[in-house]
Amino acid sequence: MGGRSSFVKQAAILAAAGIIVRILGFLYRVPLTNMIGDEGNGIYSAGYYIYTFFLVMSSAGLPAAISKMVSEKISVRQYYAAHRIFKVSLLCAAVLGMVGSLFMYFGAEWFCGIIQSPRSYYSLVTLAPTIFIVAVMSVFRGYFQGMNTTVPTALSQVVEQVFNAVFSVYLAYVFMKKGVEYGAAGGTAGTGIGAAVGLIFIAFVYMLLKHDIIKKTKRDKRFYKEEKTGRIALNLLMVAVPIITGTAIFSMTNLIDMKMVNQRLAASGSFTTKEIDTLYGQLTGKYVTLTTLPVSISTAFATAVLPSIAASVALKKKQELKNKIDTTLRITMIISIPAGIGMGALGSQILKMLYPNYPDGGMLLKVGAISVIFLALSQIATGILQGLGKVYVPAVNALIGALIKIPLNYILISIPEINVLGAVISTIVCYAVASILNIIALVKTTKVTPDFKGMFIKPMAASICMGLACYVVYYGIYMIIPYNTFATLFAIVIAMIVYLFIMLMLKGILIEDLKLVPFGNKLIRLFQRFGLI
Repeated sequence: MGGRSSFVKQAAILAAAGIIVRILGFLYRVPLTNMIGDEGNGIYSAGYYIYTFFLVMSSAGLPAAISKMVSEKISVRQYYAAHRIFKVSLLCAAVLGMVGSLFMYFGAEWFCGIIQSPRSYYSLVTLAPTIFIVAVMSVFRGYFQGMNTTVPTALSQVVEQVFNAVFSVYLAYVFMKKGVEYGAAGGTAGTGIGAAVGLIFIAFVYMLLKHDIIKKTKRDKRFYKEEKTGRIALNLLMVAVPIITGTAIFSMTNLIDMKMVNQRLAASGSFTTKEIDTLYGQLTGKYVTLTTLPVSISTAFATAVLPSIAASVALKKKQELKNKIDTTLRITMIISIPAGIGMGALGSQILKMLYPNYPDGGMLLKVGAISVIFLALSQIATGILQGLGKVYVPAVNALIGALIKIPLNYILISIPEINVLGAVISTIVCYAVASILNIIALVKTTKVTPDFKGMFIKPMAASICMGLACYVVYYGIYMIIPYNTFATLFAIVIAMIVYLFIMLMLKGILIEDLKLVPFGNKLIRLFQRFGLI
């Protein structure tokens, strides 16, 4: 039980940080969108997705690979070996990050030509140095996560996002006077400033803890047969490359959308260049931004579960492994399913509340909110499989999903009545295929059948009731007080209460789960008083 509690608490820390980061992201994306509009969002997102792809290729697999390798060493008390992995990883990340930054900087104009978004040039150039910064920062985060502490990572993420938010809005405001493409570039400049501050913060934390770390490594060094730097680097790449591949494939889906949305909308002959930028801005600046908010929870669990499961595998604790898998899948779905259904129920109302100057795009959210469930499931299953050592399986499954997405995009986007909604539909199919294949692979690998009743059936039943309540309450309140923001927020609060009540009635939330949340013991006493648990 201790192992389960520990890794869930570490995941909860990352999840809390993820929520704070996403909220901060909303706080700055709302004024940013109202400032640069859907057109500016299209320019901003085109540059940002190219940056994300380079970031994935240079460093995305490093935190997971480092945390897995370090966790395996720490579990058998090989502290010197764990620290050697950190130092070699730092060198590898610096080289990969620098190559990625230079390639993106000098190739910015060429990439803009490929994606048919020449006005994204300034955004790409501005983002190029960030690749190096984040690559180095990812090593520190992976090292701390491997040592079973997510606090430094969580704090650095929050610090990074605070500076990102402030400078993104400020610089967009300053440069918007020169044109919308300059305003978009100002928004991306904040990303680099935030990353730089995040790196300084987590490096400072490492320096504070370095004395204790070195003390442990010195005690351990005499029992350690030192591995060559090249061997450690090779092992790191062997773990990181398949993780990078799988992440890159999902990142490629964004690039596929970017390329195909521009091409297929133009091929339909029904939209101008400005209208295409606007539609793409709705897709990326609203649909993608909002649906990835609840997925930050599953991302946190996937990050925390990988080293934890790797440690259980290394120590051959089968029952502990099963408990961790069940707990992770169940908690992820308990959060993701109601988030997806609730977002779909109030899609247009949420956009009108957040983006009063540019409220269009509600249908994208209504149809596409279901992707939250499949993306969360795919991510968490990927983290578990990677922890089990099956690093290539999620990459192959992601590729299958992406290959199905391409023909769907080609057909659907060119239909004027469907337009960018086609990209949303194909994304749902892509994530659904990948997540189902990952779960099948997980069952085959562990010979353990997940608790599908607690994982799917109970949260889905409660979420459907919640969605209906959400819809009815919104229109009931709006008839009395015709103010969208008030009615939307009121409906969301009621929906959360309804979902919690039904889940407690169905015994979908356990006492052990409540003990892991803030004020959990008080909630347990309250629910027990009313006979709900």
